[in-house]
Amino acid sequence: MRGSGRASRRRATRAAAALIAVSALTLTACGDDGDGDRDERESTIELPDLSGQRIEVSAVWTGAERENFEAVLDEFESLTGATVSFVPSGDNVSQFVGTKIEGGSPPDVVMVPQPGVLREFAENGWIAPVNDAVQQQLDANFTQGWQDLGSHEGEQYGVYVKAANKSLVWYSPAAFDYAGVEPPADWDDFVSTAWTLWESGTTPLSVAGGDGWTLTDWFENIYLSVAGGEMYDRLAAHEIPWTDPSVTEALTALGEVFGESRLLANGTGGSLQTIFPDSVTQTFIDLTTPHAGMVFEADFVGAVINDTTDAVIGEDALVFPFPSVGGGDAPVVSAGDAAVAVAPSGEASEAQQAMLTFLASTDAARIWAERGGFISPNKSLEFEAYPNDVQRGIAEALIAAGDDFRFDLSDQTPAAFGGTTGQGMWRGLQDFLADPDDIEGAQAYLESQAADAYGD
Repeated sequence: MRGSGRASRRRATRAAAALIAVSALTLTACGDDGDGDRDERESTIELPDLSGQRIEVSAVWTGAERENFEAVLDEFESLTGATVSFVPSGDNVSQFVGTKIEGGSPPDVVMVPQPGVLREFAENGWIAPVNDAVQQQLDANFTQGWQDLGSHEGEQYGVYVKAANKSLVWYSPAAFDYAGVEPPADWDDFVSTAWTLWESGTTPLSVAGGDGWTLTDWFENIYLSVAGGEMYDRLAAHEIPWTDPSVTEALTALGEVFGESRLLANGTGGSLQTIFPDSVTQTFIDLTTPHAGMVFEADFVGAVINDTTDAVIGEDALVFPFPSVGGGDAPVVSAGDAAVAVAPSGEASEAQQAMLTFLASTDAARIWAERGGFISPNKSLEFEAYPNDVQRGIAEALIAAGDDFRFDLSDQTPAAFGGTTGQGMWRGLQDFLADPDDIEGAQAYLESQAADAYGD
């Protein structure tokens, strides 16, 4: 997955070009209502009869994301006769699974949003490798890069069922038209556009500072653009400290918007209390006088728009690529969730392997995609499965990029640093949002937390 030097920069540039093509689409919503017509389709995989068996599946998803996933689980039930229950894990998946194992009642399958956590699970002996049926689906439907993200020390453990394009800014065309602005091409234009929106009477940005993970995504896009892929990889591995000048440069750029309370919906204090779904809703709930002109986050913003507003994606909600910063390439940051079989005994059950097989199939990906707010790394899934041109274009860009992207930096780090509420990157960047002038203090805190998490 990792590359360096000039070749890596060329690959990143090609991937960025594919992403930029999203903004050139004719963004008119089309397609079905997201339910699809699965009754007329035959399954492309063979699954065992699991009648009478119960399977517990756990993930962090709530709201529309959970509902869409449960539609996939419903299909598995109908195909196998099994009874599937969903249990929310909360943000700290590592702590959740560890506690459940200690209590003797772990979930059968869990969605792991961080490669670092997947590796920890494998090292702890908490999860089992996939069987031949799962691997067959992986080989048919996933590039080697996505397979590698779900492996550890030569063993395949995870199935990346859900991808995220984390280099997107969603915006209200009503706000942009009123202000007379176009989607910006680079960071300077982005900051200028924000101020023009403010001058027109629309608060430019809705920031979900109440969820620390969204702030890590802001930082990662800026850092990848200003520092490049090789430095991004080194920071992810803690081969360079968080006090490095490259981090200073990225935080300085981020401070250009975080440091101006007038640019943030509900101001700095309100942003620190805003959770991700609310950041999306307040941008698109009022189609004529939006509370905010833009909201940054991944393709799954679409699921929240569909679930909580009347906005039509492609008409009332448009998207542009995260702008290049400091003369660097436009960033392409991805993320995803891997399904793993929790098996402290060392061997997964027939039902667990069947669930992983199904989740690795095009059948499961299609059901999910049709409902919107979802992007699959499954390269065999037809793009027509996506409900509108916006999400179809995002999916095409992801697949076209192949393995030429950088995975979410915080998700590659130990969970104590990159995936835990109240500490590490989440806490450090929330503190930075509260006081963007204290760049040195933010870097010192992040480095201290990283050193503890990596055991340096």
